[in-house]
Amino acid sequence: MLTVDFDRFPVPGKALVLDLGCGAGRHSFEALRRGARVIALDYSADEVAGVNAMFGAMAAEDQVPPGGQAGAVRGDALSLPFADGTFDRIIAAEVLEHLPADAGAIAELARVLRPGGLAAVTVPARFPERICWALSDDYHNVEGGHVRIYRQDDLVAKLRAGGLDLIGQHRAHALHAPYWWLRCLVGVHDDNHRATKLYHRLLVWDMMRQPAITRRTEQLLNPVLGKSLVLYLRKPRLQPPARTSDRSAGDHLTVGGPRAGE
Repeated sequence: MLTVDFDRFPVPGKALVLDLGCGAGRHSFEALRRGARVIALDYSADEVAGVNAMFGAMAAEDQVPPGGQAGAVRGDALSLPFADGTFDRIIAAEVLEHLPADAGAIAELARVLRPGGLAAVTVPARFPERICWALSDDYHNVEGGHVRIYRQDDLVAKLRAGGLDLIGQHRAHALHAPYWWLRCLVGVHDDNHRATKLYHRLLVWDMMRQPAITRRTEQLLNPVLGKSLVLYLRKPRLQPPARTSDRSAGDHLTVGGPRAGE
């Protein structure tokens, strides 16, 4: 399930892409399928191992176009191991709401994005998220959970202060908002409740089949009920000279072809 719309966020072949806080890697895999050179970064060693395994499986199944490369690495969003202006595209999907020092992560994201490069940043939308918080403390009061609910204008202001210009926005996943409200009602950690299992089955069916009726329904509901706020941003082209770094992004690329520079 993709939150970023790749029609609105074009990733050309051989573009160097950072998936910041990649989680299970859904956006990394899509960028790799488009022939990009992808670095998936996450703080969780388990997530990094799983994403690297999937990268290998994609290469084995010939799902990586010529020029596509990928690697997953463990790292900290507040101290990225890349030089200034390294990446053509950066995706940060459902990451900032987990970070107490979100301004520091935004500054790092903007630092490693090249002048003229594009970023896609997604966070839980305010209205659906407030309902989840009201229904269940367990939804967010967990280790690594959500530490804030964003107002759109506040988030845009932080991104602009970090050096990024807003160029587009939309909401996504309206059908998922009631699912999480239901989970908060019956017990957010209860995976066996009949109601949530039935709703989850509906969501899986929708993702696999993508029938016109649910696609159209979600499009109509997204502006109000969309679970995720998606922002598209550009780094202005006029920037100070880049700093140097001991490591290049190519050091992390291992799947789908030779490393950069070889």
